Amino acid sequence: MGGCVGRERPESRGSSGRGRGQRKRGARNEPLKKDKPRWKSDYPMTEGQLRSKRDEFWDTAPAFEGRKEIWDALKAAAVALECNDHELAQAILDGASVTLPHGSLTECYDELGNRYQLPVYCLAPPVNLITERSEEESVPENADAQTAPKKEFQLKVRLSTGKDVRLSASMADPVGLLKKQLQAQEGIEVARQRWFFSGKLLTDKTRLQDTKIQKDFVVQVIVNQADY
Repeated sequence: MGGCVGRERPESRGSSGRGRGQRKRGARNEPLKKDKPRWKSDYPMTEGQLRSKRDEFWDTAPAFEGRKEIWDALKAAAVALECNDHELAQAILDGASVTLPHGSLTECYDELGNRYQLPVYCLAPPVNLITERSEEESVPENADAQTAPKKEFQLKVRLSTGKDVRLSASMADPVGLLKKQLQAQEGIEVARQRWFFSGKLLTDKTRLQDTKIQKDFVVQVIVNQADY
């Protein structure tokens, strides 16, 4: 699906797993590169379409050879890398004994020599991504008085430090607004927060209703440990 700048590679599920061969033991293993791949979709893609495309891949990839625990580790590493947490991504790969012959998640091997390939759209958004407007941006400044009261509930977030925090939220709230609330309650700067739900990174403009979250569910928040 993904490719280099200017075009996408044809989709091939058969290449998502081990492929035809296995990697020889003792082959080269390069550190994970910090640079994110740049690519252009064949059509302008919205954030929602990109999320759906990624969900489809991660939901089906384990069925096409390879080991599920490795797929899970690769997904976690890809999310961490996109959040610019390169150190966490490398630690995840090292913990799963995943090796990278070219320093990229586009081609990986587990300790048994099984090959895994991640499409570029799971590693970075396309350069022609269409940014969706948040509700805060789309509501006129003078519309507050005409807006119906929001139905609020207690949203449970679990910090990477192990602490659980409850925030007052509504389904229409964007994640960026909730990050500010968490900062006010816990003193964690917005820039140090990375929010995830069901393994997906939640952008500041993502509204809770877009994530299909329910009031009893838990949102994971990775906090930059170095500055926390």
